[in-house]
Amino acid sequence: MNKRETLNTEQQNINSESIDEFPISKILETINLEDQTVASAVEKILPDIEVVVSYAKESLINGGRVFYVGAGTSGRLGVLDASECPPTYSVPNDWFIGLIAGGDKALRKSIEGAEDDPLQAEKDLEMYDLNKNDLLIGISCSGAAKYVISALNYAKKKSAKTVYLITNPAPYLSTSVDKVIAADTGPEIVAGSTRMKAGTATKMILNMISTTTMISMGKVYGNLMVDLMAVNEKLVDRGVRIIKNITGESYEKSLEALMIANKSVKTAIVMIMRSCDIIDAENKLSNANGMLREVIEGSDN
Repeated sequence: MNKRETLNTEQQNINSESIDEFPISKILETINLEDQTVASAVEKILPDIEVVVSYAKESLINGGRVFYVGAGTSGRLGVLDASECPPTYSVPNDWFIGLIAGGDKALRKSIEGAEDDPLQAEKDLEMYDLNKNDLLIGISCSGAAKYVISALNYAKKKSAKTVYLITNPAPYLSTSVDKVIAADTGPEIVAGSTRMKAGTATKMILNMISTTTMISMGKVYGNLMVDLMAVNEKLVDRGVRIIKNITGESYEKSLEALMIANKSVKTAIVMIMRSCDIIDAENKLSNANGMLREVIEGSDN
């Protein structure tokens, strides 16, 4: 039988065994040095992350969704990544869905025992009518959250793709999934406090999955956020500067085009680069599956 005490994230870190006696400067230095090991741990599993990106892209192209399901810090990070995709890439709110054990209240306050309730995971997922086109990523640093295991098992029964994201070499609780992402982040500065290195690795990996998926689906041109949702002054200004950068037009002309394009940066760029109106620009983008480069660099659009 597995014992939690054997998990790497539960071990005492030899570099911080006397940290309560350190001066503040040395505490900070020790934390910083440990944090520098996280990127290396993630680098080792890039091939596994690549596989998951292919799953996510396939799901979205086929009308499916990407679910992040976790408890505690893991759940909060999943909800965070999912919630930032619509404004960043103008994608539907249901492309990325984050669920946390204990519900939205658990985003602000710890809900004791929520991660140990396997029945609630099925209840939380029932309303989404999971199917073969969906991808569910269960997130649990230790792999000990029964809520996450239950969610993965439920998704498997619905023929959805499943991924188990952990920050130990192997999960405390195992289950059959399509892919395991195991980032071995090692012992924490404060033993067992997985909101630290393990949480940092989790955020990095989720950022990689969503960002790489969006880039591969044409949501970025060069490294510019051409599909952003210009919902406030800051994003309108960013959108205008992106249009100006790509088209070479003045700030004023770029702003005018953005407003005519109903604040769609991509549409405004096509209108300028292809000398067309908004309807024609939208049709060109639709015919190219939203791939801006194909529209503005193609010869037959």
